Amino acid sequence: MGEVLRSWTMARPDSNPNAQPAPSAVIVSRYNETVTSVMLDGAIGAYLGRGGVESDLAVLEAPGAYELVSIARAAASSGMYGSVICLGCVIKGETSHDLHISSAVANGLAQITVATGVPIAFGVLTTNTNEQALARAGGDKGNKGAEAMSAALDAADAIAMLVHAQSTNSPGVRFTPGLSPNDKLSSHKQETR
Repeated sequence: MGEVLRSWTMARPDSNPNAQPAPSAVIVSRYNETVTSVMLDGAIGAYLGRGGVESDLAVLEAPGAYELVSIARAAASSGMYGSVICLGCVIKGETSHDLHISSAVANGLAQITVATGVPIAFGVLTTNTNEQALARAGGDKGNKGAEAMSAALDAADAIAMLVHAQSTNSPGVRFTPGLSPNDKLSSHKQETR
């Protein structure tokens, strides 16, 4: 696991997932920038909305979706970030190029998160048309940049709960994104009444 995630977890004695999120890195592809810039705005808004501070958020540009992998590896391996969010947009063209790029990026990001223990969010749209991409970048299908950030922060919180459980020898941990352990316990007690 990344050292920043471990030290951030240890600095949170109550393991409250509603506390300030760990420093995070957002890597955004410049290719299809009309789509990815809106996704970036959504990711930044989600981070700040969770109590993050701007000085803890790195924003790194990649030339295209394929380059997300090498930059994500550098960020995850740096020990400075508790999560890495990769944003891109691959739109189908006349050839199968989109399939090769999307597959390489997905596989590469999965390998990084397994190797480093740092959650890597796959916020790469893989659409057939520009209209589909725009609908998922702040349109009627939501903002996948914000969703990717939320997923990465939720994963970091779940890892923090597991680290806390291990350090206190408490294997019976319960985690629900957005709820502290005490909130979850009271919610469970109310349901069983």
